[in-house]
Amino acid sequence: MKRKLIAAIGIAGMMVSIAACGDSDSKGGSDKGADAKELTVWLTVDAQNNWPELVKAADDAVQKKHPGIKINHEYYGWPDKNAKLDAVLATDKAPDVVEMGNTEMLPYMVKGAFAPLDPAKFENSAAWLDGLKASVTYEDKTYGVPYYAGGRVANWRKDLFASVGVKSAPKTWQELTAALDKVQQKQGGKFSAWYQPTRDWYAAMSFVFDAGGAIAKEEGGQWKASLSSPESIKGLTEFKNVVDKYMHGDKTKDESDRYIVYGQGNSGMIFAPAWEGATAADPKNDKTGKLKGNVENFVAPGPSGKNLPVFLGGSDLAVPVKSDAQDVAAEWINALTGAAGQKGLMAKGNLPNNKTDLATLKNDPATAVPATAAESNWFVPMAPGWGQVEKAQVLQTMLQNIGTGKKSVEDAAKEADAAIDKVINTK
Repeated sequence: MKRKLIAAIGIAGMMVSIAACGDSDSKGGSDKGADAKELTVWLTVDAQNNWPELVKAADDAVQKKHPGIKINHEYYGWPDKNAKLDAVLATDKAPDVVEMGNTEMLPYMVKGAFAPLDPAKFENSAAWLDGLKASVTYEDKTYGVPYYAGGRVANWRKDLFASVGVKSAPKTWQELTAALDKVQQKQGGKFSAWYQPTRDWYAAMSFVFDAGGAIAKEEGGQWKASLSSPESIKGLTEFKNVVDKYMHGDKTKDESDRYIVYGQGNSGMIFAPAWEGATAADPKNDKTGKLKGNVENFVAPGPSGKNLPVFLGGSDLAVPVKSDAQDVAAEWINALTGAAGQKGLMAKGNLPNNKTDLATLKNDPATAVPATAAESNWFVPMAPGWGQVEKAQVLQTMLQNIGTGKKSVEDAAKEADAAIDKVINTK
């Protein structure tokens, strides 16, 4: 499950009218719209196609408390959702609840598009997963509620590793690299024992965080890039070592077609969202005819000796500041994301929004790997100008320069820091 930052900075002009009418001191539960007669909920097609019964259950809970209230639903695809949201937020017809990818939240929070919420009014808020909690928090206020999550795992071809005597998933970095070395030697120089696209910044930053580094840090209310810190350099160097030793494909590519490349049979392992291995093994993508039942997810160990921390993707639910039904909107969100809703979402293959439910998945072999991997997670800097960093593809450019050898790790990181520092504090 991958959520791209879509037109993040394009909302600036539209937000002028929003900021003018926003109440920065309001909270969910402020009696704003507590007697609303109508509620409009915008969700993505994921909910419409995969868990419509959970949406109906949330409707029923709200309608039981507010007899006669009308609840309208609109469903959108990820590519076009934000453009439509930007347009409607400039009017007086904003929806009352809107689903956002977690990396999409920040520019809207910065510009005042969403109403502050009181986390105490939402079930399990004290146990929200760190990465999701970060995605709804800006300047110590909460502007959304985590909905569900998805993480990254390692996936390998059991047959290839068994052919070199490795029959169980590696538990340590030393075991992993030793197994990869054997596969690489047997398969030859054109084969990628680990297909790791160079521009995949989600993977690269996992190595940075594993080494104790960070993309940027906040000090005294200002953000400063830290990719050239000793810790970050160590992580980037580990990432480069993986690319140099095991990645023998095009080193200018990103991860968008990784599952397709994996399905072509020229690689033995990937580090990716949990669905990619199974998708590669789908008959329409499996060009080897050998992947079905032969690919397996496992928790990726990191060079630090701990599990490799993963970027935690997912969705959040927010209440536009222009909503006239903010209280009821918050109640509807709690009905969908609370204990019953999380149970239903987990049954659909999603990771929950909180650590309490996540712990229960570790006891089920079918969900133990993604649940365990998600326990160690990271998120992007919640800085006002982060959207501009993503839009400029600063990290991808740095990683391509590193992976292709165009620049040293140190020089590429310093250049990236300079580019980040120019915009990261810009609202």
